[in-house]
Amino acid sequence: MSATLPPEPPSDLPSTLGELRASGWESTPVHEELRRNAAARIAGGHALVDGVLGFDETVLPQLENALLAGHDIILLGERGQAKTRLVRSLTTLLDEWLPVVAGSEIRDDPYFPVSRHARDLVAEKGDATPLSWVHRDLRFSEKLATPDTSIADLIGEVDPIKIAEGRYLSDELTLHYGLVPRSNRGIFAINELPDLAERIQVGLLNVLEERDVQIRGFTVRLPLDVVLVATANPEDYTNRGRIITPLKDRFGAQIRTHYPEDTETELAIVHQEARPPISAPGGPRVEIPDFMAEIVAELSQLARQSPHVNQRSGVSVRLSISNYETLAANAVRRSLRLGEPDAVPRISDLASLIASTQGKIEIEALEEGREERILQGLLSASVLSVFRRRCPTEQLGPIVNAFDEARVVHAGDDLPASAYAEVLAQVPALEGPVLALAGGETPGAVASAAEFILEGLHLTKRLNKEAAGAKATYRGRG
Repeated sequence: MSATLPPEPPSDLPSTLGELRASGWESTPVHEELRRNAAARIAGGHALVDGVLGFDETVLPQLENALLAGHDIILLGERGQAKTRLVRSLTTLLDEWLPVVAGSEIRDDPYFPVSRHARDLVAEKGDATPLSWVHRDLRFSEKLATPDTSIADLIGEVDPIKIAEGRYLSDELTLHYGLVPRSNRGIFAINELPDLAERIQVGLLNVLEERDVQIRGFTVRLPLDVVLVATANPEDYTNRGRIITPLKDRFGAQIRTHYPEDTETELAIVHQEARPPISAPGGPRVEIPDFMAEIVAELSQLARQSPHVNQRSGVSVRLSISNYETLAANAVRRSLRLGEPDAVPRISDLASLIASTQGKIEIEALEEGREERILQGLLSASVLSVFRRRCPTEQLGPIVNAFDEARVVHAGDDLPASAYAEVLAQVPALEGPVLALAGGETPGAVASAAEFILEGLHLTKRLNKEAAGAKATYRGRG
């Protein structure tokens, strides 16, 4: 769904019911509209929805089946698996403009009006009935299910103000429509459906089966045209609530989402979603080496496999995005303090990720202080994994030999990038591998590559390391 205001309708669209009939426009149920447009995308070889990565071979084929079958859908998955984004993206499968009876609160179809207001207006005006045009972005409504959500919120209630204005309680025009009727001829999404009280879930049964709603004690029944999409976390089935069996039975498809299955996909999502680092005007230029970004994505991948992390709670992709932004921010902070033109994250910046990680995963640690040690262990494992992929250790033997000659190298996030030129001069064997990894000779890139190689050699037990916070000293193991 677009984050900007929808455009104004084109001026050449029909403005009355008579002009609409003359144009040849035909009324189409929303399920059929989604089916038709989804089929056109599939036939054209285009992605069903844009901006959702990692689901091409798993989730999207199931979603395509559900839309082609005309089903209402439950997306089931842990937090941070793009469920909400997927739901909101469905609006792109709607027709761009939809005609409604002017003034209708529930987007009445000009050919088949269902509200009292629209029926009376069409009966009075006939072909002169005025129309409004609704953009597809406005045909999506969303509600976060909470235990205090009421039937009035979803379905509707008598409006006391309309009663005070002199209307009779039995008058259908006294009704204030809830979110579901106001989503008529569109998509209605309920996030975290199990959190909805069971007695309120019962109120949705008619929407999914008979396709209508009944309000209070009124005899009025509104036949609605709504596609219902819900999201749920599997943990919520037993933790905070459940979806009642009759309601679950009425959804045509339950689709299981998942986290990115590899580091490459995780990284692609990070690059798509992360905010660009912001620095002061005229401040440092930010450059994040590929291997540093890969470490951030690898951290999330390893956390999803760790026995120390509560997997029922999940490890959201938002962890990778937040860590990527924090890593860049720490490099910017150092560059601003040291007055350097470039901000390039290094291994010593990884210590800053502890703060951005702790609130996003649940560590199953009993004794105090163990949580931070587990996170540090995951960070080290991430660095080691990326190092093994990018730096064959057999090519780094001369560096290890140089350290056997009692050389010592200092590193840390307080050191200026220029200090690492002295490291290369001190250990000439480092120069070739560092420049190859850095992809250039800029001081920031060289500093980042040098720290990465030194840390990798330490993690593969070829160098010793003495650490104090973000500062480190590397020396030979002899």
